[in-house]
Amino acid sequence: MSACNFTIAFTKPVAEILEKAKQTVESQSGTFNGDEKEGRFDITVFGNTVVGTYTIDCNNLNIDIIEKPFMVPCSMIESFLTGKLN
Repeated sequence: MSACNFTIAFTKPVAEILEKAKQTVESQSGTFNGDEKEGRFDITVFGNTVVGTYTIDCNNLNIDIIEKPFMVPCSMIESFLTGKLN
C-alpha cells in the first residue's frame, strides 16, 4: 500500500512536465527514471528517503509515494510538487 497518493492536473505538454519533475528531483540529489507513461523517483529529505512512482493519464500526473519519513506529511509532498510543476 502507498504511504500516500495524489493527482496533479496539468495543461502543459507531458514532456515539459516530466522535465520539470526530473529537474526538481535531481536538484535535490535524487534520481528520476521513467517516460511519458510511468516512472519512479527517489529523493532524500531530512536524511530520509522519499520513494515514489508516477503514471500519466491524459493531463493528470498520478503520484504514489511508496516510502516517506513519518514526520513529512503527504500534504507537504503534494504541495511541494504541485508548486514546482505548475
